[in-house]
Amino acid sequence: MATTVSETMTAVGFDAPGGPEVLRPETVPVPRPGPGQVLLRVAYAGVNRPDVIQRQGFYPPPPGASPLPGLEVSGQVAAIGEGVVTLLPGQKVCALVAGGGYAEYCLAEAGQCLPVPEALSMAEAAAIPETLFTVWHNVFERGWAREGETLLVHGGTSGIGSMAIMLGKLFDLTVIVTCGGADKCAAALAIGADHAIDYKESDFVAEVARITDGAGVHIVLDMVAGDYVARNLKCLRDDGRHVTIAVQGGVRAEINMAEVMRRRLTLTGSTLRPRSNEFKALLASEIMELVWPLVADGALRPVMDRVFPLADAAAAHARMESGGHIGKIVLAVGAAADIG
Repeated sequence: MATTVSETMTAVGFDAPGGPEVLRPETVPVPRPGPGQVLLRVAYAGVNRPDVIQRQGFYPPPPGASPLPGLEVSGQVAAIGEGVVTLLPGQKVCALVAGGGYAEYCLAEAGQCLPVPEALSMAEAAAIPETLFTVWHNVFERGWAREGETLLVHGGTSGIGSMAIMLGKLFDLTVIVTCGGADKCAAALAIGADHAIDYKESDFVAEVARITDGAGVHIVLDMVAGDYVARNLKCLRDDGRHVTIAVQGGVRAEINMAEVMRRRLTLTGSTLRPRSNEFKALLASEIMELVWPLVADGALRPVMDRVFPLADAAAAHARMESGGHIGKIVLAVGAAADIG
């Protein structure tokens, strides 16, 4: 370990599941990097829906992961573990992590770190990994998105939704989103969506049919599940792909499997957190090659909602649960001022 790294750190965790108020600062030991890992001095940590679900007691960390919430961070490499040759102490990176981001120091697999371009702020860098890895894998790898196709995204102003809009447009997709309210529809259009449907005022199935002249969309990126699934399938054209990444509307769905067969539909989905480090490293490598140049030249930037101090993580969670945010919420950690 580098001598400049302290033995303890401030982190935000919780003793028992509950509402945002259960989150509280605590003093814990600084972790030590193992083989293939780096220790990051955290500048900012992204706040994501899985953090909320973990705090509620429904999304436990995978074996070996930190029990602290936080799936993405930006910061500086403070120490390196055995076998790490691609990163150097002091280097600015952002990383997808399996947990532990709500802290002054966080372990990351070296293969899941991406260099922070000079023009990208550290707050923005912390807002990228979780949504970028998720959208890239599910829309482009599992959903086989190709230029000229049409994508339907639910929750168009969320972190995932805004990333899906921007990536979709950068890779020549037509993007239709659903949002709750005229103001959010306007925000989604400003982000770059081609069409925004207010699901509180309109039937999104009928609106998709109208927008596509009855043809339907090639891909649905679904974060709702439940009774949305059958409606989503009505939005798909023949040979369409339905990709589920969250189950906010319930884990069970009733669908007509004869329709799936007749129209040759594909139903798939994934959760990223429990996947192997090897898989995530391969995904990071593909993103580094195909997407990171767009970040470096400024073509891709996260939509930022609000920055909260680490000690106010409960307020950050409350904002996410209120549904009022547009884009990403991040936490400024104690070391942020002298890094970013």
